[in-house]
Amino acid sequence: MLTTIREKAQGAFAWIILIVICVPFALWGIQNYIDTGKEAPVASVGDKDFYQRDVNNAYEQYAQNFRGMNIDEQLLKQQALDKLIKDEVLLQYTKGAGLVTTDTSARDFIKTLPYFQTDGKFDEKRYKSLLATQKLSTVEFVNKIKSALIMEQFQRSVIDSSFATPYAIENFFKIQNQQRDVDYITVALEKATAQPSDTEIVAYYQQHQDAYKLPEQVAVDYVELSLEELAKKVEVTDDKLKAYYEEQKDQFSTSERRKISHILFAVNAKTDDKTALAKAVKAQEDLKSKEFSAVAAEVSDDKLTAKKGGDLGLFIVGSMEKSFEEAASALKAGEVSKPVKSSFGYHLIKVTELVPAEVKSFDTVKGELTKTYQKAQAENAFYEAGEKLTEMSYENPDNLQTVSGNLGLAVKKSGFFTKDKGEGIATEQKIRDAAFTEEVLQGNNSTPIELGSDRLVVLRILEHKPAAVRELKDVKTDVIVALSNERAKQQAVDTANKIKQRLQTGEAIQKVAADFKLPVKEATGLTRNKSALPEQLSDAIFRAAKPVAGKATIFDVVLPTGEQVVVSLKKVTAGVMSEDDKKQMDLAKKNLAKAFGQSEFNAMLASLQTKADVSIKTQPKVQ
Repeated sequence: MLTTIREKAQGAFAWIILIVICVPFALWGIQNYIDTGKEAPVASVGDKDFYQRDVNNAYEQYAQNFRGMNIDEQLLKQQALDKLIKDEVLLQYTKGAGLVTTDTSARDFIKTLPYFQTDGKFDEKRYKSLLATQKLSTVEFVNKIKSALIMEQFQRSVIDSSFATPYAIENFFKIQNQQRDVDYITVALEKATAQPSDTEIVAYYQQHQDAYKLPEQVAVDYVELSLEELAKKVEVTDDKLKAYYEEQKDQFSTSERRKISHILFAVNAKTDDKTALAKAVKAQEDLKSKEFSAVAAEVSDDKLTAKKGGDLGLFIVGSMEKSFEEAASALKAGEVSKPVKSSFGYHLIKVTELVPAEVKSFDTVKGELTKTYQKAQAENAFYEAGEKLTEMSYENPDNLQTVSGNLGLAVKKSGFFTKDKGEGIATEQKIRDAAFTEEVLQGNNSTPIELGSDRLVVLRILEHKPAAVRELKDVKTDVIVALSNERAKQQAVDTANKIKQRLQTGEAIQKVAADFKLPVKEATGLTRNKSALPEQLSDAIFRAAKPVAGKATIFDVVLPTGEQVVVSLKKVTAGVMSEDDKKQMDLAKKNLAKAFGQSEFNAMLASLQTKADVSIKTQPKVQ
């Protein structure tokens, strides 16, 4: 039940359950230490100024959360500025309140960040390299992390002190498990039969030019440092390979595979040593005429394995007593041992499967070994070259020739690509992201871009095509289709409004539907978690006000298809707590407490911002 709260809960009360409890900082604007010269600030919080570049840095990271969505860039940039201001307000308040954290805590936290890890472990070299690409010293970065941890410390102190009462929990389930009954009429889109006039086509095109824009495109020059390419240049000789083969021999070896079965004759209070041994000798004689598995099933005191013919599975050295292991190791495939004494009694042991250990010969693995050797030898050169690439591309931001000449890397060219799609090197999301940064669009080299752990790319702009509106002659067919669809949608809206108005006057829904020659559909017992209706329709049904004095609540909903649905909400039944809900009371209490705490924190942060010296000089621009 509670596992679906985030997906299905609706309404003001239930909505707060959906709030993600998250750290109030994003570590944005890590290049803000760069001298801003005489540039006018966009906003300020106390003595802290934010410049356009700060907003751009924050926007670039913030916008990644909405990639692929049709959201206004200017709105996202405004939200990024709002986030910067809120974080700064919180930081200044927490520092003013005397909250502190240690360098050790910050460094311990940094070591947990996946960006600085290789194979799950903190990589000091990678850490320093990544900071270098951002032009940050370790001291500066540690201080930023300390600030972030202080803000988190304050947020947690508010959120973790919150609690949910039994009444709040009960009230939540009443809302969450509520049932609703509705009648509804769907007004479908009708295809337009009349062809739009040229005047209408031109007018629509001029009013909707954003819909017919060619997206912004760039082509780039780039250099690529590749571990694979460096490895190909490593000189290989048989002597070096043979020495490496000896070092890596375990990689080309398979251990012996030995499966065994046994028959146990236990020595215990009922059976002494002499009797057990006699039983083992007799069974050994019986094996001359009977199968081992049959004898095991009949006489073995190890009843668990007896059912499987005495099978013990794979023989693993170190898991048995020494006497048992020595006997099992000495047997050939299919051979049965003499009685072997252990602390349990006497055993007859048989090897049922034997695959000898094998070491692949040098000649067999030479091809594979060569590639592994070359890559291992090239790794140091790759990291050293990566540091030089980072340094030289930063020191020579207006060209790639310096890097190319010093490191022997060819300057390659890409075709045109957009922010969302490209070919070749531009199929990589990181490449597209870097190419459209303000830094690159202004003519500078990008910061080094890591593509996996074995490729490093630096790019610069080759050609830039701003977004442009396509000519009407090229999109006329699309305009006619869009105009016809819009007309059909408007017609559906007009019909839905007429139906809604008549229902609101008290007319029966069946009569109104009949007049418009449309069917009435009924849905009863709808819940937030169980509904076969479209999501938008279900959401609207549970947002609608309850019927008052027996009078149905009438409203309309537009579906993604453009269809209009007129709904009559006729009954609401309060929910009750189910047995499954009762089993999850602790989880409900925890989730509600966090939601209340987050709400309290948001209100506190808003209050702090109101009291703070915040000044927005100019609105941020999309660049």
